[in-house]
Amino acid sequence: MIGSFIEKDVNGQHEYSLNQEEMTNSWEFPHILHTNDGFRYAKVLKTVAYIAVDEDAYGRPVVEKWFIKQHREY
Repeated sequence: MIGSFIEKDVNGQHEYSLNQEEMTNSWEFPHILHTNDGFRYAKVLKTVAYIAVDEDAYGRPVVEKWFIKQHREY
């Protein structure tokens, strides 16, 4: 784990690590967000996080923008 944050809308705490998987666009999603049901690809910034939540019919990621607080880098 390299950091954590709290999602503002639901007050959910999340931890994340670096995306080192060769088969993903690590330049687009440099982080892996660890969740209760597995993981999601993400790009975590200081006050927002872009989370790949699904995939469309063409294989492109469907991205949600989460506003975050208490962002900590370990």
